[in-house]
Amino acid sequence: MPQGTRTHARDGRGPGGWRREAWRRWRPATALALGCALALTACAGAAPVRQPDELPAAVDDDVVSPGADGPGTAQSPSAPDPTPGPTTTPGATRTPSPTEDPATEPTEPGSPEPEPTEPAPTAPAPQEPSPTAPDATPEEPAEPEPLVYGDEGPEVLALQERLTELGYFLPAADGDFGPATQQAVWALQKAAGLTRDGLVGPNTLAALEAGTRPTPRTTSGRVIEVDLARQLLLAVDDGVVTRVVNASSGNGETYTALGRRQRAVTPTGDWTIVREVDGVRESSLELGSMYRPKYFHKGWAVHGSPSIPPWPASHGCVRVSNAAMNWIWDVWGVPKGTRVLVY
Repeated sequence: MPQGTRTHARDGRGPGGWRREAWRRWRPATALALGCALALTACAGAAPVRQPDELPAAVDDDVVSPGADGPGTAQSPSAPDPTPGPTTTPGATRTPSPTEDPATEPTEPGSPEPEPTEPAPTAPAPQEPSPTAPDATPEEPAEPEPLVYGDEGPEVLALQERLTELGYFLPAADGDFGPATQQAVWALQKAAGLTRDGLVGPNTLAALEAGTRPTPRTTSGRVIEVDLARQLLLAVDDGVVTRVVNASSGNGETYTALGRRQRAVTPTGDWTIVREVDGVRESSLELGSMYRPKYFHKGWAVHGSPSIPPWPASHGCVRVSNAAMNWIWDVWGVPKGTRVLVY
């Protein structure tokens, strides 16, 4: 047997055995190199990934050559970079690392990063003016409190002066709302057809401003007119009212005097003064006292009294205040024979 043939048989390598031995030794190195190459390709992102069928035949017979140890020694190719990179499965999509922002495109080297800008201050939205309530209707000024009995002062004085100007009887204007002023106010309210309450309120003031005065029925001579409907006594001279006096006549009720039933009425008619008493006279019917009476028909007279309400209250005579009776006697003067018209 030839020498070479014996040698192969002794080494356990028959014909072609050295090739199998070379493949056995080279296969691990080839797999390592292939893995490194794939890792480098994935990192660089430039070289296309080789498929397994595109790899060079690492076990080609032409690559194997006798080495320094003799026939059958495979010569290792140059080792790649021993640093392993991340393994990429061929054909799979590369997964970004946790620090990599997939939505951010890489910027060119040297490009400055944009500086953060503060948002421009926004102008406040214009405030719509709140709807203003329509102007309230101005309130009318409060009515002044009415003047009443017991008041005093310039307003009372002005009232008294106006009453005197219109002819309503007042002894004097002194600024004191006393009994005499009350009598004059009642007379005004009777003439104006107002409520006889003695209060000087808006209606009474309006009557004052309007110059309300009663109109007499006679046109000549000095006449005492008695208006039973309005309970007023008018001192009239030639058809002109000189004074207006509050009066109270018979109330129409029945009464008993000296055992006889009487009715408290004031007779109407055109009379004259027939008798007079300058002083206080007691009634013959025991009905009380009469101050300075002037009789115009039998026992009926015009006389003074301390009580003259604004309504009929006598037994039939015509009552006026004592102050008014003094004025009739002492100032105006009505002697016997003076006409007295009662209606």
